[in-house]
Amino acid sequence: MERDAVIVILNYNTRALLANCLLSLQHQRGVNFEICVVDNASEDGSAEMVATQFPHVTLIRNASNVGFAAGNNVGLRHYGFPELPRARHAMLLNPDTIVPPDTIAALVHFADAHPDVGVVGPKLLLPNGQLDKACRRSFPTPSVSFYRLVGLSRLFPRSRRFARYNLTFLDENQQADVDAVVGACMLVRADAIQSAGLLDERFFMYGEDLDWCLRIRRAGYRVVYYPDVIVHHVKRAASRHSHKAQYEFQRAMWLFYQKHYRATTPRMLDVLIRAGLALRGGASLAREMFHL
Repeated sequence: MERDAVIVILNYNTRALLANCLLSLQHQRGVNFEICVVDNASEDGSAEMVATQFPHVTLIRNASNVGFAAGNNVGLRHYGFPELPRARHAMLLNPDTIVPPDTIAALVHFADAHPDVGVVGPKLLLPNGQLDKACRRSFPTPSVSFYRLVGLSRLFPRSRRFARYNLTFLDENQQADVDAVVGACMLVRADAIQSAGLLDERFFMYGEDLDWCLRIRRAGYRVVYYPDVIVHHVKRAASRHSHKAQYEFQRAMWLFYQKHYRATTPRMLDVLIRAGLALRGGASLAREMFHL
C-alpha cells in the first residue's frame, strides 16, 4: 500500500535527541507514514538504541559518516525515490527536533491540497522560543551573500533589499512562498523528487537543502513556508562553531556558488567572492577554489 509519507532521519551521535524525536513521532495521527533512521556510523550507541527501543522503525547502518546529503539519499533510495517512490511525499527530519501531534498530517494535507507545491516547511522554534531563521531563506546569490557578509542584513533586518537571506522583513506567522526551507524539517512531493532528482552528494553538510529547493523550483514547483505547523528544533549550536563545521559551511557556499552563479559572475567579482570564502574556510578550501 502506498504511504502518505516516509520520514528519513539522518543520525550521527545524537542518541538522546534521536530517542526524544522518535518518541514525539509516536503521537502522530491521521496520516499513514513510515520512519527510517539512517545512522552514519555513530559511536554513541544510537543504532543499538533504535533497534532495541523502536523496533517498528526501519534502521539502516552506514559503515562510515558519509555526510548529510548522501546519508539522506540512502534512506530515500530505500523507499524507491526518485524513480519508483513508495509514498506520495518524503520528509527529511533532523534527530534534534520534537514533532507535536498532527504535524505530519497537517503538512501532508497542505501539500495534497496544493499540487503545485513541491516543498513545504514548518515554522521551526528554538528552545528559547525564538524563530530558527534558517527555516525560510532566499538563495545566497552574490548580492544576497554580500549584504549578509558585510552586516547590512543585521543592521537593516526589515529591509526587503538587505535582509533577503533570512527574510526577516516577513511576518514569521505569515505563510509565504520562499526560495528555500531547511533540511531539518521539510516535506517534499514525490513528483518533485522525480523531476529534480535526489540531494547532491557533493555537499557533505550545509547547502544541500538550498540546492535541492533551487532545483525543485526550476522544475516548476513552489517552495512554501507554512507557519501554521510548528516543530521544535534543539539545533546543537556548539557544533556550528567547530573548525570542521566552519569549513564545511564555507565549502557548501562555494559549491552552491560554483554550481549556480559563477558562470554568470564578472571575473573581478568572482575573485572577491572566492577570496572571502577562502578567508573563512581556511587553507584547504583556498586550495580547492584557486587550485593551489
